[in-house]
Amino acid sequence: MAPAPITGLYAALCALIMLAYAARIVRIRWQTRTGLGDGGDRRLARAIRIHANAVEYVPIALILLLIAELNGLTPVLLHLCGITLVLARVAHAIGLLKSAGVSAGRAIGFVGTVGVIGVLAIIDISSMIP
Repeated sequence: MAPAPITGLYAALCALIMLAYAARIVRIRWQTRTGLGDGGDRRLARAIRIHANAVEYVPIALILLLIAELNGLTPVLLHLCGITLVLARVAHAIGLLKSAGVSAGRAIGFVGTVGVIGVLAIIDISSMIP
């Protein structure tokens, strides 16, 4: 099996970020004594959404990044996509922490994340066309 150290780096960084998001949920659950759901606590609801949103988007981005790396995309472009993904996920979380409504952080996070997914999808498709 071919090594994929660049994807491995960004997968590990995203995993650490998602663990931090999960730890925040656990901490708030302990504070509010909420076992399931958000118990009507807005802080817990936001923490759950921050984590869930990352769980929804990060795996497909990493799969596409891995395919691009295995297909020989240049390291510079791989790192650009990986850094953008990490920063986008952090921006999204910060934006949602500050406001449940529209915020710059959420917009940057969303655009950055779907941008990476879209770009990598196009790159991966184009690498399959002879």
